[in-house]
Amino acid sequence: MFNIALFGAGRIGQVHAVNINNHLETNLYSVIDPYLEGAQKLTAAYQAKIQSVEEAMADPNVHGVCICSATDTHADLIKLAAINGKAIFCEKPIDLNLIQVRDCLSVVEKHNVPMLVGFNRRYDPQFRHLKEQLGAGTVGKAESLIITSRDPSPPPAEYSEVSGGMFRDMTIHDLDMARFILGEDPVSITAHGSCLVDPAIGEAGDIDTAVIVMHFPSGALATISNSRRSGYGYDQRLELHGEKGLLQAGNMKENLVEHWGATGCISAKPQLFFLERYEDAYIAEWQHFADVLAGRCQPACSGVDGEFALVLAEAALESMKSGKTVTL
Repeated sequence: MFNIALFGAGRIGQVHAVNINNHLETNLYSVIDPYLEGAQKLTAAYQAKIQSVEEAMADPNVHGVCICSATDTHADLIKLAAINGKAIFCEKPIDLNLIQVRDCLSVVEKHNVPMLVGFNRRYDPQFRHLKEQLGAGTVGKAESLIITSRDPSPPPAEYSEVSGGMFRDMTIHDLDMARFILGEDPVSITAHGSCLVDPAIGEAGDIDTAVIVMHFPSGALATISNSRRSGYGYDQRLELHGEKGLLQAGNMKENLVEHWGATGCISAKPQLFFLERYEDAYIAEWQHFADVLAGRCQPACSGVDGEFALVLAEAALESMKSGKTVTL
C-alpha cells in the first residue's frame, strides 16, 4: 500500500482524494492545506491526518505526493518532494513561468524521482481509443486534427489575473492533446484571440475566444477552437482526418435518449462540467500513477511534457500579440 500526501483540499484535491481512497494500492495518508476547514473535512472522511508541508516531506511513511494546491506553490513543492525522494503527481501547470519550471525539473532529474503531470484528458477513454485507432492505421496517415474545447460559462474576470490567462490555463490542455494524439512536436504555431464573452475579461488583459493552428513535421495540421462560453454544456470533441477516412470522438451527453417526432429530433445536451465529463479520465490517470509507484511503468506524461505544453502556450500568446506565426 502506498501512502499519499495530498497537497490542496480544494475542488480538484477532493476529486483526487476520492480516487486515492478508492484505489486498492493507495491510501490517503495525509492532507496539507493552510485552510484547515477543508483539510479537516477530508481527513475526517478518509481517516487521514493533517500535516504541515515540512512534516509530510520528512515523513518516511509518505511514498508519494499529489500536488493540487495553488499553481504558484507547485514548483517549490515539486523540488521539496524530489529532494525527499517522494514520487510526484502534480496537477497542470507545473508553473506559469518557464524558468521556474525548468529549475524544478532539474531538481527532479538530479534526484531521479518519478514525476507525472496531470493532463487528465490523455486518459479519457474516448480520446485514447481514437489515438489507438490512428496508431492501428484505421485512417492511414494523419492529415488534420480539430480540437473543440468550450467551457459552459466563463470564470470571473479576476480569475484571469491569477490563472496566467486563457492560453496557459485552458488552451494548455488542448496544446498537449494535439501532441499526444499526433505523436509528434509542432514546428510552428499561429494564434488569434478575442474577447467576445465578457468585457471584464478583456479589461483584465485576457481573451475568452481563440483559434490556434499548429503545423507538424509530417505536414499534419492541428486546429484548436476555444471559447469560455458554450451555452449548451461542456463541449469537448476531437476530429481526426486521415488519408483513408475520419475518426471522431464526440461529446458525452447527459443521457442517450433521443426523441424523434414530426418536428425533428431532440437529444440531451453535453454534460455540464469537467468533473462529470472527465470522471473516468481522472480514475484512469490515478491508476497510471499507481502503476508508476509500483514500478510497473514510467510516467506517460512527464515533466518534459508539462514544460512543452507551457512552451506552446507562450508561443501562442506571442503569435496572438505579434500577429505572426511563431516557429518552434
